[in-house]
Amino acid sequence: MTSVLFVCLGNICRSPAAHGVFLNQLATAGLTQAIEVDSAGTGSWHIGCPPDERMTAAAAQRGVDLSPLRARKVIPEDFDRYTHIFAMDLQNLATMQQLASGKCYQPQLFLDLIASGENREVPDPYYGGDEGFETVLDMVDAACAALISRLRKQI
Repeated sequence: MTSVLFVCLGNICRSPAAHGVFLNQLATAGLTQAIEVDSAGTGSWHIGCPPDERMTAAAAQRGVDLSPLRARKVIPEDFDRYTHIFAMDLQNLATMQQLASGKCYQPQLFLDLIASGENREVPDPYYGGDEGFETVLDMVDAACAALISRLRKQI
């Protein structure tokens, strides 16, 4: 089965946004049963917590429900379980690449699906204003659409 894991630092803003947006797009595309989806963080400080309230509110305005999601930390088994692993930024990609050493599935930078060169990272909106959450959702929406297009060819 095809499976996708989205990864950011704390698993409370960017990766749950990608998780929720991707689930919505999968439902629209009729692919919910064909692709498993999860999100995780490289840090452990928010384990068990729901997504950031600001991200939850911004996503809800777009019809994306993040309320069932809870933060978890990446575990070594993730590299054997998920066929597609996407980091939101270069720092988390480097951490994931170290953890993935010798494993089947290697992480990729999420925005590489839609961009190259500059602007390859999904910025962390945690310390910014509301517009940062909207920007993240815009980026994630575009990258999720590109991912679905790519996965349709593989399923």
